[in-house]
Amino acid sequence: MREPQAVIPRFFLYGEPPRDAGERFLHVETIADRSRVNDWRIQPHAHRDLHQLLVIFSVVGELLKEKRRQPFSAPALLIVPAGVVHGFSFAEDTEGYVVPLADTLLRDLSRHERSFRSLFADANCASLDEDPVHFQEFADTLPKLRRELVWSAPASAAAATARLTTLLVSAVRALHQPAEVISAAGNARAALVARFREKIETHLRSGLSVAQYAKALNVTPARLRAACIEVTGKTPMRVLEERLVLEAKRNLTYTNMTIAQIAYYLGFTDPAYFSRFFSKLAGESPAAFRRRAAAS
Repeated sequence: MREPQAVIPRFFLYGEPPRDAGERFLHVETIADRSRVNDWRIQPHAHRDLHQLLVIFSVVGELLKEKRRQPFSAPALLIVPAGVVHGFSFAEDTEGYVVPLADTLLRDLSRHERSFRSLFADANCASLDEDPVHFQEFADTLPKLRRELVWSAPASAAAATARLTTLLVSAVRALHQPAEVISAAGNARAALVARFREKIETHLRSGLSVAQYAKALNVTPARLRAACIEVTGKTPMRVLEERLVLEAKRNLTYTNMTIAQIAYYLGFTDPAYFSRFFSKLAGESPAAFRRRAAAS
């Protein structure tokens, strides 16, 4: 099967060719650094293994996450997990920072603080207007973090990690995550589900069964099922199916691949079966979804 003609744009940093992020990759730049040269519009794209945290200091804008548009006004905190198709529209001369960090770095820090991982469970946009203390923490920490990444002072790497930790703590608190959510993220079943999701990301197009995923995770299918139902309220099969449908929707929306090409791209051997699968979960055919997405 020939590789599809066009896929969702995937960058390292926006506009840069894809490449693997280093295990400790961390970067800070202003919103204007890339947005000004692109007329303050960042087109829909995704990053394979980079999460992003953005803090907007002034003016207004709009976050596109998958097919949903969410306006925001400063001061605001934006969270974009790795793999999520996203874009931005900023007002001219928007002030703020964007912090891309490697998934491996986040996982390392999450060993000591589980709420950091749950922070990037989904794309999010939150106002900082009602809590000036948190906003001030961001305003103080971001320039200091950026400085640690560009100079060669003694212990700069350790200082950058400390600044990043402070930044993530501020983000967790600013989003006011309930204690029970953070606690659940720390238990064994939530950790298993997180590992399951990571395996899905790695093998999404391989057509693996739930039993094969369970074997790769060194657990029984029954244990994986119990964990998924407790943490997500869904069976492992439904978690896998919904991830496949999401990827199908992304490709129907952002690429010019035919429906058959998308089916083969996602590991289906029969485009007709893929269409039935998609219709059952999405409530409409792939063709109908593509027409509606184009119209919107």
